[in-house]
Amino acid sequence: MQKVHSMLNLFIFLTTIAFFIYLFTFIDNTSISRSQIARPEFKYFISSNDQKGSDYNLWLIFTKVVEQTPLYHNFQRLIENLLAVTSVPIDLHVITDDASKQIAIEIFQQMKSNVNASKITYQFYNVSDFASSIKDIVEAMTPHFSSRPGTYYSDALFYISLGIYRLAPMNQKLAVMIDCDVHFKQDVALLFDQFKYFREGELFALAPELSIVYRHILYSYKQKHNTTFGEYLHAKPINQTFEAPQHPKGFPGYNSGVVLFNLTAIRNSSTYRQVIKKESVDAMVGKYRFRGHLGDQDFYTLLGYEHPEMIRMLSCAFNRQLCTWWRDKGEKGVFDKYFQCDDDIVVLHGNCNTRMD
Repeated sequence: MQKVHSMLNLFIFLTTIAFFIYLFTFIDNTSISRSQIARPEFKYFISSNDQKGSDYNLWLIFTKVVEQTPLYHNFQRLIENLLAVTSVPIDLHVITDDASKQIAIEIFQQMKSNVNASKITYQFYNVSDFASSIKDIVEAMTPHFSSRPGTYYSDALFYISLGIYRLAPMNQKLAVMIDCDVHFKQDVALLFDQFKYFREGELFALAPELSIVYRHILYSYKQKHNTTFGEYLHAKPINQTFEAPQHPKGFPGYNSGVVLFNLTAIRNSSTYRQVIKKESVDAMVGKYRFRGHLGDQDFYTLLGYEHPEMIRMLSCAFNRQLCTWWRDKGEKGVFDKYFQCDDDIVVLHGNCNTRMD
């Protein structure tokens, strides 16, 4: 009887140990999984610095990178440039893939000795995770705003900014996304200062497109409608009677090389959630006979004309595009009217691989 009792105690003891091993293993694995989903890997330029996140959230896309290519050099120059001009602490949010992430880390490590290195922190986000979060947006936009729709992954890159409100941490209220081919001639803080001028209802801010691309895209619509849509910006309201009162000085469209996001307002906007749905996008495209090829920029341009209250137009100083492709296609006279920017430049944008030196 005593032997049976001893064996029973041993069985209970071993069962209890097995239960706790299983329990702790399950909890540990669950915690790791949730951590990987909820929090991106976070690093500092100087790992000993115990800094908190700033109010200056700057987003970049850095994917499918090969060393010593234009994108590699653009990213490297941009990081050096940010360190040289910023007076404020920047939280850099880099959307990337595994291979490109390693290249980015190498570039960041090269900057560790920079005297301003402690002013920038960075963290990575997996582009595939982002792409899956905006599948509905990609499917609504791609048929209308992609020149050659390819793989889902490739298409998603061009529409990430439209769904950034879903992807950014909820404690981010304001954010800026820039292309890697920009160069700050003045303090980054000047760009973030533009949030002070947002009016109620404004979700985004973008600078005007400085080429005639939308003049061409809207040719069929403009043939039958008296509109400022696609016209260059005039100093004063154009002296004509138009079908719609928005943008009386002309509206050349927007360029998405620099985008400001009022994330709180976007998250709270039922109208925005409606206009990014497929049926709404289809309706706008049909109304303006619009067939684009520039991804999110095309949608911002349509949204800016259909719902001008949603987008604040920045000065061209905050996205001074340098591409002159259209000028060289026999369009010099009219192109120069679109390309003009007399403001004190803050951000240069070397779009279409234009040199910035």
